[in-house]
Amino acid sequence: RDRDVTGVQTCALPICFFTARISDIAKRADVADGTVYLYFKSKEEILMKAINAAFDAFMSHARIELSKIDSPEQQLRRLAYLHLEAMGSNRNAAIVFQMELRQSTRFLEEFSHDHMVEYFALVREAIRRGQQDGTFRPDFSDKVAANCFFGSLDEMVTSWVLSGEDYPLANAADHICDVILRGLEK
Repeated sequence: RDRDVTGVQTCALPICFFTARISDIAKRADVADGTVYLYFKSKEEILMKAINAAFDAFMSHARIELSKIDSPEQQLRRLAYLHLEAMGSNRNAAIVFQMELRQSTRFLEEFSHDHMVEYFALVREAIRRGQQDGTFRPDFSDKVAANCFFGSLDEMVTSWVLSGEDYPLANAADHICDVILRGLEK
């Protein structure tokens, strides 16, 4: 079990977060109920801290990885792989992201406002660079392409979660990119 900066174990989120009580979360984290309240005002704050920490770590890693790659196509392939690898490496976290978080419009709006803009900016930047260097069609909206890219990855994660099967999710990255990138080709 890994601990984040608050000292609470990051794998401590129960699978059904929204029906869990603070005592359930504390038990899963192997701490006293009162300890949870030393760091968090509510269980919703626990969820947002965990999500923010996970997303910030992912984006930091993705930026570093993409900065090593010149080709816009290869950047998108790497980002797709990183996305699916991150979600596929922790089924409980994937369940929270794909199912639990989407039960709350407030959480989804906060997450979308704070983080998805940042994710989509990486995708759109790679697409625009590919359009500028002649790799991708210039007549295709980078916003539409970014939505298709993310939507495909997101649906693959949802299908993986719902299947209950344990297969390497990241292996689908190239297949997804083949479909999306073929539509962008000149």
